[in-house]
Amino acid sequence: MVDVSDKAVTSRRAVAQAVVTTTPHVMSLLVAGELPKGEALPVARVAGILGAKQTPSLIPLCHPLPISGASVEFEPGETSLRIVASVKTTGVTGVEMEALTAVTVAALTVYDMIKAVDRGAVIGDVCVLEKSGGASGEWSRG
Repeated sequence: MVDVSDKAVTSRRAVAQAVVTTTPHVMSLLVAGELPKGEALPVARVAGILGAKQTPSLIPLCHPLPISGASVEFEPGETSLRIVASVKTTGVTGVEMEALTAVTVAALTVYDMIKAVDRGAVIGDVCVLEKSGGASGEWSRG
């Protein structure tokens, strides 16, 4: 584990995304909250936030951080669902892993909720979109 004891405490934020690709029929069920397992989006939102909070338990060398804010938002398209998570902290290291964990856990939850109607759904395009804070300052995928 990296020693971060000499790093300055700063306000930090990271935004990440994941995309679940499925069929137009499944997207209509998903958006309408009519999947066999129920309303996937509220369940996935809570799962993503819980995932962000559990990151150091899942990723062995991640530092436990005091998360001061986490959000998970959804952007439905015709055949895909874009999931975007934003995580904030005031600490000595960034929250990129927490944002990535949030979108990934949310995407896995969506997959679990839609697999009864589409086993061929795909989770992809997982990446950090932007980060701020710390010595490296602002960064954006552009």
